[in-house]
Amino acid sequence: MYLTSRSGCLKASSADVAATLSRSRRDFLRDASGLMLGAALAGGSPFLHGQARAKKRKVIVVTFGGGARDQETFAPEGQANIPHMLRELAPQSTFFTHVMNQGILGHYVATASLATGVYETLNNFAAVPPEHPTVFEYFRKDLNRPASNAWVVAPSNGFNRIGESEARGYGPGMGAQVILPKHLLQAAAAGSGLGDMSHLLRDNYETPLYTPRLVGGDASGEVELGKLNSTLKLSLDEFLSHARTVASPDELSVYIVRRLMREQSPSMLWLTLHDVDIAHSGAYSLYVDAIRRTDRLCGEVWQAVQTDPEYVGNTTMFILPDFGRDADAEAGGNGFQHHRTGDIASRTTWMMALGAGVRQGVVYDRPIESVDLVPTLGSMMGFSPRLSQGKPIRELL
Repeated sequence: MYLTSRSGCLKASSADVAATLSRSRRDFLRDASGLMLGAALAGGSPFLHGQARAKKRKVIVVTFGGGARDQETFAPEGQANIPHMLRELAPQSTFFTHVMNQGILGHYVATASLATGVYETLNNFAAVPPEHPTVFEYFRKDLNRPASNAWVVAPSNGFNRIGESEARGYGPGMGAQVILPKHLLQAAAAGSGLGDMSHLLRDNYETPLYTPRLVGGDASGEVELGKLNSTLKLSLDEFLSHARTVASPDELSVYIVRRLMREQSPSMLWLTLHDVDIAHSGAYSLYVDAIRRTDRLCGEVWQAVQTDPEYVGNTTMFILPDFGRDADAEAGGNGFQHHRTGDIASRTTWMMALGAGVRQGVVYDRPIESVDLVPTLGSMMGFSPRLSQGKPIRELL
């Protein structure tokens, strides 16, 4: 992007480009979904505080894994790909158009940063825990919540360590329980006659020759399979039957999330959707299909909230990408395919919040950072993320 001056064309600064992206999202949402500019409103969020209310309060975070460019989402030419977010979710939400990710743009490390409120620097392709305490550890320790109250449903490669850190005073036994649906499927498929499920088990399109070893190996898979019946009230036969029908790994993840909601009713539930990452394969049609599927699945999770008596009226849901993708014009980039350059299009994303305590139909374009999510959740739920680097988002409190 370029700016015109008396001396000719000057390349726009990163801040200028980010602000332009934010304004274009804001204007598009105002025209397409009728959202009004939040700066025109006075007063704080209608979020209700109090001890009795806090006990019922629930949070669901959905990370739009892999990111998607505005051209295929929140721009006029992309609106056909996100009908559920545009027509159903955005009008009920507070929408932030200018969310910056200043960290490493890898899926596991970026998700770990979202979950800790700190820009983590761990190896994106290693099965290691975050260095800093996770939101799940803060939540459980400060509020004395049991393990059944915090869950993560995530893709398999590397994400098995996302639930808890090794930070002093937190760490093992204090975090979220992690369900890896594809890891369950891999263990269940062995000797079941399910057939070749490799298309579902693969989730690392950028570096397909490297897959982090899952801690515990096959033994860990056996333990997780044993939890299907006791935790989810889901038999192995039922799980395999559904696995045969899924169109994508994310379909399977949302199926597990709905079972968790029904059987465990956790107060903190984190879902990482990952199908969009197929963009790394270079197939534009598959990338767009994944965006459309992710849009639909976000709508399905929200509908599950509305039809579950434990969640309806008590739940705040957040939807946000971990980061974006390369701009078409960026030298060394690959457009929709990758996020390698670290350009501003890869770092400038958005966030949607809807549900309990959230003002509906409002859009804000002031800059916030992805690490602001954890301290915001802390202020909402009543725990202290004391080591987080972010700041609470005042428009939600």
